Amino acid sequence: MIYSLDKINEMAEGDEEFVQSVISVFLEEVPNDLAALETALEDENYQQVYQLAHKIKPNVDLLGMEQTRAAALEIETLGKNSANMAEIQKVFPILQKDITQVVGELKKDFNL
Repeated sequence: MIYSLDKINEMAEGDEEFVQSVISVFLEEVPNDLAALETALEDENYQQVYQLAHKIKPNVDLLGMEQTRAAALEIETLGKNSANMAEIQKVFPILQKDITQVVGELKKDFNL
């Protein structure tokens, strides 16, 4: 398991509905943002790459996904600085693999 509910549970203070709602929002938004990020990479749109990585970062952080957060931060920084697109494309598969894996795990773990 590459995610942890510790941060969410701490915020929820026992409110299971809150936990479910955070998970639902993650499952609705993050895969779409990831797909849009992939398109932005293909289009070499640095501004869009930066914005989408910036948007994904707190979502993965909330689930305690440290490696994924680091990848999102690196993509965000490279996009903001209009760095070499090849560098961003090296990091993107890590982000994509982790998010895809966690989406599958969350759907299974929460019967969604």
